[in-house]
Amino acid sequence: MKRTPPAILLFTLSLLAGGAAFAQQAANYPVRPLRVLVPFAPGGASDFVARIVQPKLGEVLGQTVVVDNRAGASGNIGVEVSARATPDGYTLFLGNIGTMAINPSVYPKFPVRPLRDLIAITQVVDVPTALAVHPSVPAGSVKAFIAYVKARPGKLNFGSAGAGSNGRLEMESFLLETGLKMVHVPYKGGAGAANIALVGGEVQAGMLTTASVIPHFKAGRLKVVGVAAKKRVPALASVPTMPESGFPKMTTGSWQGMYVPAGTPREIVNKLHGVLIKVMGDAEVVRRIELGGADVITSKSPAEFAAFMKAENDRFAILVKNVGAAVQ
Repeated sequence: MKRTPPAILLFTLSLLAGGAAFAQQAANYPVRPLRVLVPFAPGGASDFVARIVQPKLGEVLGQTVVVDNRAGASGNIGVEVSARATPDGYTLFLGNIGTMAINPSVYPKFPVRPLRDLIAITQVVDVPTALAVHPSVPAGSVKAFIAYVKARPGKLNFGSAGAGSNGRLEMESFLLETGLKMVHVPYKGGAGAANIALVGGEVQAGMLTTASVIPHFKAGRLKVVGVAAKKRVPALASVPTMPESGFPKMTTGSWQGMYVPAGTPREIVNKLHGVLIKVMGDAEVVRRIELGGADVITSKSPAEFAAFMKAENDRFAILVKNVGAAVQ
């Protein structure tokens, strides 16, 4: 009988031992508190989602879950902190369409590459965007807004969460399609800062997520003239969709999903996927998400979400090039 060389035998045994250790680690996981890192300041859609998910996630995992806001650089600071974190499953990252699909094309020199440095677990929500205007703007519809801006070319401003934000790109696309001219004003700190600027009248308009605009709409601090969705949002039932207003292609929202640093054991990734599916299926979580104007959307597997993310990166690479949004 042929003998197995000792070196090969040792290597095989070490692989088996390592696999058993990872399996045991996943079985016991988690044994201490976790953090969900949010790359934007409080007040925006990402923070809104994180605060709803936080208590149920902690309940299902049997551990304390802390929301850690790391704002700045259009979300890139949070991306980098997450990517550099220890890959042990105790740092989760709530990424969105901007940080995970748009920024890689807007900031080509940024050293962290989401597709390479973070592992996709599952999508969690899809948040429609809304064309919001300051109450001082005398427009109650998309048509009236277009007429108002057209009469003042280059004299009105729109705010966004940064050069690579979905709100900026959606607004730029709208301006290109309508031939309107407005000045872009990016704000540090994410959607929360952009919302405050619009409410305060520093800018006259913006493409904001429904989750962040609804409280201001209900309080009369902002007007919403159109929602970029296929159907009307219940909390904004009186507001027509952009397709209803003559823009059939404007139906995309700002998706969000959970990630962990690359190198996190696959057993933990799979366990987190199962946990998050359970969390996002909870009736109270769904109710609160929908009340905020968003929809719960989950992925069948981490691989499915990773494939979706790759397709979104490819889609926005073209859009960023078309509007000249890349920062060299």
